[in-house]
Amino acid sequence: MATTPVTRTEHVYEILRGELLNGGLRPGQKLKLVELTERFGVSQSVIREALTRLTEQDLLIASPQRGFRVRDLSVEDIAELTETRIQVESIALRLALERGDLQWETEVLAAHHRLERTPVTRDDGTVSEDWSTSHRDFHQALLNGCGNRRLESVANSLRDSAELYRRWYWVLTDDHQRDLAREHRQLKELALARDAGQAIAVLTGHIDRAPALLIAYAREHGVDDLTVP
Repeated sequence: MATTPVTRTEHVYEILRGELLNGGLRPGQKLKLVELTERFGVSQSVIREALTRLTEQDLLIASPQRGFRVRDLSVEDIAELTETRIQVESIALRLALERGDLQWETEVLAAHHRLERTPVTRDDGTVSEDWSTSHRDFHQALLNGCGNRRLESVANSLRDSAELYRRWYWVLTDDHQRDLAREHRQLKELALARDAGQAIAVLTGHIDRAPALLIAYAREHGVDDLTVP
């Protein structure tokens, strides 16, 4: 175990985040401070700080009476979040294509290069954290040219909120033959060509595919059955 409070918190945070994103913790599951303190051999303040960070990323829910628990997976929330993401990211992308300069083009190319050369999954079939980071960086690079930091912040926050749903989509739906590389290549090429209409159309389909399949799964099995096999 790491020795300083900061590194201890980071250690706990990284392990719990991995368990959340790869199905090790169930929707609605309560996280008990005492149990986590014993498990990691650290103080409750360290655990609380790690859980607070996860709450800020919308992976956990915190309430005064109930403490920390894994967020519930709601069909209504998935639909609302997806609709909002499409609207916000479409606006930001259109502005980026209008305002982006040579530096923006260079950053998009570099981010896409890293993404394209990073494997999506690890040997055990779970999503690679390196790929998740590269994926986030590419989508941020696309929008960075919009010249509006508040808009970028909202878009990034919404994308973070969707991360848990993306991971559950990967675990629960049979869509592993999806050609993500082609989708990202299209986004890069259309962005650099300044083709806003087609770029937004591709982005909309790219954002909507995972939530649509996850909602279909939930309706087929019942929301209460939305748990990892």
